[in-house]
Amino acid sequence: MPAFVPPGVIGHNRSILKKNYAVLPPDGMFPSLLPGLEGAQVFYQATPLMGARFAQGRLDVQPDGGTRGARDDGYEHFLYVLAGRLQVTAGGGMELLGPGGFAYVPAGTGFSFRNPGEVVANAVWIKRRYVPAEGFAPPGVRFGSRDATPRSTVDESGRWRQYLLGTADLGMDFEMNVMGFAPGTHFHCVETHIFEHGMVMLEGQGLQLLDRDWHEVWVGDFVWFGSFVPQQFYCTGWEGAAYLLYKDVNRDVEL
Repeated sequence: MPAFVPPGVIGHNRSILKKNYAVLPPDGMFPSLLPGLEGAQVFYQATPLMGARFAQGRLDVQPDGGTRGARDDGYEHFLYVLAGRLQVTAGGGMELLGPGGFAYVPAGTGFSFRNPGEVVANAVWIKRRYVPAEGFAPPGVRFGSRDATPRSTVDESGRWRQYLLGTADLGMDFEMNVMGFAPGTHFHCVETHIFEHGMVMLEGQGLQLLDRDWHEVWVGDFVWFGSFVPQQFYCTGWEGAAYLLYKDVNRDVEL
């Protein structure tokens, strides 16, 4: 018998699920195999089963894996490549996306993806029901990359952001933004708002306030924020931090 207790044997971990937020490190998460995919799996991180109004997960695609054909489930989709390469086809267009590359697929548009590389591709995959707005045309297919997206400086403290799908576009019902922090900087206030978030740490580490508790997060961690949960981020460590942030916007409340 070993003379020591193996790490994690009594359940010490950073994962936590509350009624209005969750912190989910990649360790301990299990994949789902889905019909219509081959050589690919999804580690779901947010779904309506936990109270979220959207679905988000990490997509892992083996070399030459992907969709068996065009998918059209009636939802709008967003893919953001974390590592490797994905070839995404949608709306008559096709793009080969590397790390930081992304694709937005409108509801009712068939799309497919394949890994043409020799290493596993990892991507953020978000889907949700599109909420139309009277008087505004729904968005079309969009391809882009983080490298080609302008960086907006928030203030002189060293905070910045990138609007991957734009902002204040009332045809869109959600945004995807990269939020950045220089070492030692933090969000200027404790936020409390109607918007829901799904956050993936891309770089660095930090402390994330959720309700009344602080949680240490770093690269690969996922955080779900329900509406109105108090929240604030502090950048810790020797380097800056950045995270990818889903945010539902531009729609009135339903009564």
